[in-house]
Parts: sequence; C-alpha cells; structure tokens
Amino acid sequence: MGWIIFILATIGWHIGLYGMFKKAGIEPWKAFIPFYNMWCIVEKTKLKKVWFWLQLIPIAGQFVTIWILIIFVMHFGQFNFLQHAALVFLPFVYLPYVGFSKDIRWIGEDAMKRYKKSAAREWVDAAVFAVVAATLIRTFIFEAYTIPTESMEKTLLVNDFLFVSKMSYGPRLPATPLSFPFVHNTMPGMPTTPSYLKWVELPYKRLPGFTSVKRNDVVVFNVPVGDTIINLADYGSKNLYYDVLRKEYNGNRDALNANFPILVHPYDKTDNYIKRCTGMPGDVIQVKHGVLYVNNQPAYVSPSSQIDYLVETNGDIFSVDFLKDSLGVDIDNTDEIQADTSRKMYIINLTPDKAAMLRKQPNVKNVSIFEINDQTFGDTFPFDTTNFKWTADNYGPLQIPKKGATITLTPQNFALYQRTITTYEHNTLEQTANGYVINGKPTNTYTFKQDYYWMMGDNRHRSQDSRFWGYVPETNIVGKASLIWFSWSDGPRWNRFFKSIE
Repeated sequence: MGWIIFILATIGWHIGLYGMFKKAGIEPWKAFIPFYNMWCIVEKTKLKKVWFWLQLIPIAGQFVTIWILIIFVMHFGQFNFLQHAALVFLPFVYLPYVGFSKDIRWIGEDAMKRYKKSAAREWVDAAVFAVVAATLIRTFIFEAYTIPTESMEKTLLVNDFLFVSKMSYGPRLPATPLSFPFVHNTMPGMPTTPSYLKWVELPYKRLPGFTSVKRNDVVVFNVPVGDTIINLADYGSKNLYYDVLRKEYNGNRDALNANFPILVHPYDKTDNYIKRCTGMPGDVIQVKHGVLYVNNQPAYVSPSSQIDYLVETNGDIFSVDFLKDSLGVDIDNTDEIQADTSRKMYIINLTPDKAAMLRKQPNVKNVSIFEINDQTFGDTFPFDTTNFKWTADNYGPLQIPKKGATITLTPQNFALYQRTITTYEHNTLEQTANGYVINGKPTNTYTFKQDYYWMMGDNRHRSQDSRFWGYVPETNIVGKASLIWFSWSDGPRWNRFFKSIE
C-alpha cells in the first residue's frame, strides 16, 4: 500500500511539473529528470544557485526543496495559505492542477511585484511555512536518513541517502515536542548540545499505519541503549555508556558519572540505527557457527549480506585482479581481507554469491564462515557469563518478549529481562533472598506490556546489533527504510539512485 501511494505521488508530481514547465517556457521534458528539474526551477525563478546545492544536505535538504517549490508556484500567482498547504501535503494533486488548469498561467516576477505583501515579507512567510510543513512531513510521513556505517553492506552502503516511511508502521507522536527543526538530537555543528527541551514530555502514542513490522524488514529505530550516553564527541553511540560502565568501571555508575559528562536522552531522541528485523515478538533466536536460526529454521539471508569467510587454499594465492574485479574486495582494507599465506588461508568479507564463486576456484580447498573467537564471552547481551556463555557467532537460544506473554523470573534468566522490566516498561524491580519484588509487590512472574524485536545488520561481523544490546521495544521503532534516492562515493553512484530496499 505504501509503495502504491509513493509511486502514484511520484507520477503526479512529475506530471504536474511537466505542465508547469510548459507554461513557464521551460522545455517540458526536463520536468522528468530528477535533480535537473529543480535546477531548472532555481534558474527560472532567479534564485541563487546555492539553493539548489543546499537540497543535497541530509534532512535539511527536504525543507529547502519545499521552499523552492513554494517560490515556484508563487510565480504562478499562488500565494495563499491553502494553496501552499496543498502543495506540501498533496503535491501529486496540486501540481497537476497548477500545470493544467486553464485559469492559472505563468506570471513570473510580475506576480511577486503585484502582490500586496512586500517581497521580503513573502519570502519570510514562504520560509516559515516550508519549515513548519517539512517538520510535519518529517514527523508523520517520511524522513531522510543517511547510512553512516558499513553494518548493512552490501544491502546498504555508506552514504546511501534513504527515505524512511513513517506511515508504514504508523507515525509516533513526538515524546519531546519542543525541539529545534531539521535535526535529530543535537544542534548543527554542536555534537554535544541537545536540540530539544525536556520541559514537555508526552507518553508514547503511535497513529495507525499501513502495516506492522514484518520479519526481514529493514527498519530504522532509536537504539535502546542510547538512552544514556557519555556526552563527548568520541563516545555517544560510538563508545556506549553501558559498555564503558561494564568493561572499565565494573558497574560502578557513581565513579563513571563523576569522570564524564552524562546525557540522558528520551527514547525518541536516542541515535537512529538501521538494521534488518530478524526476530519478531515471541520468536526464538539462535546463532550457531555464524548461521542465524529463527524458530529452529535457518533464517533469511539477503543476497547482498556479508560475513567473514575463512578461505583455505592449496597454496596458490589469488591474483589482485581476481580479488578486485571478481570479488569486489578492497585489497588495502583489512576489514575486507586478511591473508595468512604461511597457513595458506584468507579471511574475506563476502556476500553469499561471492563465497559460492570462491568454492568453484581450483586453488580453493574449503570456504566456511569464520567464527569469532570464543574468548569474547561477556561481550554479548545479557552480559551474564555464568548463565549465558554466548558469543556473536554462537548465541542463544533466546525468546523475544511479546506483549501479553508471561514469564517466570529465576536467577538464571534475570539478566535477560531486568532492563526490559525496569527501563523499557517503567517498573521497579528488586531481587531479594526470597524472590523478586515488582512495584513493591512480591512476585516471580511478569507480563510484558509491549512487543519487542530483534535487529541484526546484514554485514554480520561488522554490526553493532541486538546481539550486543538486546531487544528493541515497539516504542523505539521509527519507520521502514523504503527507497535509496541518492548515493555518493567519490561521485554519484548512479546505479543506486531510486533503488528499492529489499
């Protein structure tokens, strides 16, 4: 449903520009060329060229695009609030109306001069309207997102620019409505200054959406363990507060908090992560020798996913051309390839089809998933090495909490659910000699109030995901990653433009 609406909206938008370009004396075929059509509008309305380039800024760029379109329709004599609202919220209807209505013609600069408001006032009004409208769009309809890390490669690449649909799962009402526009949780150019105020904090509420989260969807969410951060540029979600607390301070919060500036984010202002939803509420997750299983069945493997493979050869090394051209490996990047020629082995980060290609090479004896060393006990959720000797490649089994499901708390599973019960579901929980006390009442059972999900990166050995911090609450779901609209790496990656995300 969401895709159908998006396609119809895109078609209507371009058809409308076609008619408007024709009226404005611009060759109408140019309306169908992405980016170039906006360049034509900037030129025709005599805006400074810098406005075109500002559209390429992640997140803020969508506000600039709306503002340029408002200026464009003003040159057709479209000045009032309802007309601008129609442009923002129903462009696929309003732009064809302007483009093909016999009662609307191109007036150009004379339209701006004839209108009663001063040009400066009109520009200010247009800018304010664009900010408000784009904020509403970003909150309730879709949001731009840029891939910052390689955790989803090769499904998503660093500097892929995405549209994230808020309508797919239903938009959340902002928990912290007093926030600076255009940005997420920090002020522009000030990475440690919050962009929001906590004077007003609203309870969780999600409006109806087109669907619910489905297994294997690519999802953007607020990382749950980002609620408390060390508020320094080199920490944040790069070096998590809870990891530092556990590894360097042995759980002593007072000592850690005394040495670092600490910031507590509301749940809707923690950093955004993007992963694949590999586990649904109630599913049993397990990783065995690097292979993910869901409910005892091998899980879906994206054709573009990556993992480290141990490649054993008969001694003949691979040529540079084969590694670069056939496997697509950056031979200078140790994250992609490591060679141990003395043992006739390679560790190579590959997609499943490239691994299959390697198995057919005459100098290859064996290709298998390279398992992370078992000495990493304690680095994975729930960080209880007594009861859970799990690693990233040998993990579980673990059942994901589900709304309405009741568990019996025991010393053996306490670590699995303590944070869920206290932090995500806002209860007090004490472990006593006689059992457990929840909200002041002795009990050994608990019933979950919301659904939870298990998120993992497609690049399994390069992903900070649920294996390292646990479940993602329903409250933290932002939206579904739907479309790559732009991609850049030393120049445009044209083959990724307008690519759907599978």
